[in-house]
Amino acid sequence: MNDKITIYQKPTCSKCRAALTLLNESGKEFDSINYYEKSMTIELLRELTRKLNMSVRDILRTDEPMARSTGSATDEELLQLMVENPDLIQRPIVVRGDRAILGRPPENVKKILE
Repeated sequence: MNDKITIYQKPTCSKCRAALTLLNESGKEFDSINYYEKSMTIELLRELTRKLNMSVRDILRTDEPMARSTGSATDEELLQLMVENPDLIQRPIVVRGDRAILGRPPENVKKILE
């Protein structure tokens, strides 16, 4: 397994900060990407949904006001909206090799460290 670990996160998010703490405590090296500074692409989001084994709609933050009007949106339309509005993406997402987990709750991060 590729041991490279990457976390896609937002520094002001409490779940992201908790996930970062778990990663730091693990002693494993990881890359931290603030996807508000380094925007995600549609291709990256597609890859992440594949690794998460989730649908595009599964990684949509449905509690965001903008998400309420996406009922009939296609996956491609949702991906474009997420690229343009990163608040619509569930976070944090932690990747290790060909696996990824959604760090909600943050304790899920432990699964990717095993």
